[in-house]
Amino acid sequence: MTSIEAPVGMRAEAQTVEPGAAGSLVVIEPSGGRSRLGLGEVWEYRELLYFLVWREVKVRYKQTVLGVAWAVLQPFLTMVVFSLFFGHLARVPSDGVPYPVFTYVALLPWQLFAGALTGATSSLVGSQGLISKVYFPRLLVPLGSTLSSLVDFGVAFGVLALLMLYYGLVPGPAVVALPAFVLLAIATALSVGLWLSVLNVRFRDVRYIMPFLAQLWLFVTPVAYPSSLVPPSWRVIYALNPMVGVVDGFRWALLGRGGALEVSTLVSVGVVAVLFAAGLRYFQRAQATIVDLV
Repeated sequence: MTSIEAPVGMRAEAQTVEPGAAGSLVVIEPSGGRSRLGLGEVWEYRELLYFLVWREVKVRYKQTVLGVAWAVLQPFLTMVVFSLFFGHLARVPSDGVPYPVFTYVALLPWQLFAGALTGATSSLVGSQGLISKVYFPRLLVPLGSTLSSLVDFGVAFGVLALLMLYYGLVPGPAVVALPAFVLLAIATALSVGLWLSVLNVRFRDVRYIMPFLAQLWLFVTPVAYPSSLVPPSWRVIYALNPMVGVVDGFRWALLGRGGALEVSTLVSVGVVAVLFAAGLRYFQRAQATIVDLV
């Protein structure tokens, strides 16, 4: 049995080669001899996480004509369509705010969530060349894909600032809470993405289900309409969709509409906490077989 030196930066790996009739078998293991998942270990590999995020951003806009402008066009054009059909024709209420601003404020966290979830779902399959050759915490792969969506969010947020300036709207003191709701959107995408990324490795049908899931999720989230249209008796059940708390939180922080700690927001936070804890556990159990299946 011959030892192989690990590449620079992959400090926790241990590789061995076992001779066989058809060649050599390479076994990739963490230093403890078995696959493990720990947030402390993720912190040790934070530099690798940075490069994974940067790789995702570069690959996303490689050989595109408009480049990062797509981050603006998607929510902006969706806002135009929603404003025409829901705001102008259907006369959907917007809590006293100009409908374009009302819906764009909700589209920002939605696009962040949808992009992060789609990236996290396909991350393991898309990184099969990397995870099959060297050991590192597999959690970094969906986490890197999720965090890369913050770049698009930052670019699209600049358009919101111009839109609010055009309508003469100024955020109040509650805007300081906005990063908390951004974190909640990222946590929601990662929590669901941990489940779907593993399922996508085992069942490739998941990639065909994702567009339908995202479309359905959009319409059960108060993006094109206010949460006030939902009957009070249904608010708690409705808030089991974590994006309800995220969207309502964005509107409260930027437009002063709604409340900061409504029951729906607290329920959404609780759901995300449960999904994240269960997703980590599921990912921990599944990551030992990811390399074999990917």
